[in-house]
Amino acid sequence: MTTARERQRAYQQDLLTALDGELRAREITTVLIVDGNGHPCLEVLDLHFRTRRVYVQTAFRWFYWGDQHDERISSLHLLKATERIVEAAGEGWREGEQGTLSVDLSKIADAYRC
Repeated sequence: MTTARERQRAYQQDLLTALDGELRAREITTVLIVDGNGHPCLEVLDLHFRTRRVYVQTAFRWFYWGDQHDERISSLHLLKATERIVEAAGEGWREGEQGTLSVDLSKIADAYRC
């Protein structure tokens, strides 16, 4: 019997595997890994040979590689997401450390309480 967390990780892995295939077809260097926190991600190399990790945020169905608005895109449209990541890698990742996207769902829930 699988837990919800195991199913979520399997779903993330499936999305990242599909993205990996699309990026490799466009000659983008990628490595599918599991990070130190146990989260599956895709390391993507930019034109300056710097890597960024692309993650999947399942609650909002995003691929994301930073904490800025232009560093995430819907995982529902794989080809559009692929093109955006190819474009971002072609421009080069932002300087500095990779930002981490975090979503506090309790704040969102609190906003809708009467």
